[in-house]
Amino acid sequence: MTLEEATARVLDVLNELETPYVLVGALSVNYYGLVRSTHDADFVADFSRVQVAAIMEKVGTDFRLDPQVSFESATGTTRYIIHCLGSPQAPLQIEFFRLSDDEFDQQRFARRRKVRVLGRPAYLLTAEDVVVTKLRWHRALKRSKDKDDARGVIAVQGDSLDWDYIRRWCDLHGTRELLEVVRASIPPI
Repeated sequence: MTLEEATARVLDVLNELETPYVLVGALSVNYYGLVRSTHDADFVADFSRVQVAAIMEKVGTDFRLDPQVSFESATGTTRYIIHCLGSPQAPLQIEFFRLSDDEFDQQRFARRRKVRVLGRPAYLLTAEDVVVTKLRWHRALKRSKDKDDARGVIAVQGDSLDWDYIRRWCDLHGTRELLEVVRASIPPI
């Protein structure tokens, strides 16, 4: 099973169960910015533990839920990891982050857009929310890929972005200086 096939199956199940979700991470970056490879698909969802069990039942035996729930530090929420079994690629996984009470987490979830991903309807972050999220994650986790992802989305989307919105959240998250450094690193066209 490829990551695309696994993600498509999960999207179909979430849509069928009418589980409120948004696709985040590298797949949202790939939609708006420069494409990079990844071995996981990340979702933020508004669900209970009972709904996780329903999702697992529907996706089938090619998926296994990690019994250990982990903690995500940027928003203070829980993360569930679903392993995709039988993949010829590197170990693939689907990560579910529970929608938190964090003000930005709530805002980006409310702003999600319905688009087509992998040939099916899917809820995706806005380009602005991808930039803000990636800068916030870079600040929290010091991963260069997050800064590179933000740079790629900014480079592709440019002036179509709502810069007032981005600056406001970056000011609140303490990432405004990082935003300006990233913007300055993009050569003019």
